[in-house]
Amino acid sequence: MASHDKSFRAGETKGRTEEKTDRAMGAVRDKAEAAKDKTYDTAQAAKDKTHESKDQSGSYISEKAGAAKQKASETAEATKEKASRAAEQVKSMAQGAKESVKHTFGMAGDEDQDRDDPPRYT
Repeated sequence: MASHDKSFRAGETKGRTEEKTDRAMGAVRDKAEAAKDKTYDTAQAAKDKTHESKDQSGSYISEKAGAAKQKASETAEATKEKASRAAEQVKSMAQGAKESVKHTFGMAGDEDQDRDDPPRYT
């Protein structure tokens, strides 16, 4: 009977060990599943934040590029106007110089000889 008793106790111990092992494995599985879920949630949040930041950055860059383009256009227009005025002034000064030289050398036409004063430059 001693052999039967030992065998019974060995089986009982084995059963308890299996039960404890199953509980421990269940707890490990639960923790692993929770860690997996948390990792997924964190990754998803990071992905969402990245998309949000990308959208904001794209809007900011687009806005600044538009403003720079507008400023460049305004500057080009102002430069064009200044160059046009400068060209008109140079043209006027050259015409005045031409008339002055013609008048000085007596080459002025009839319409120019009526003028007593040489052209004035401003």
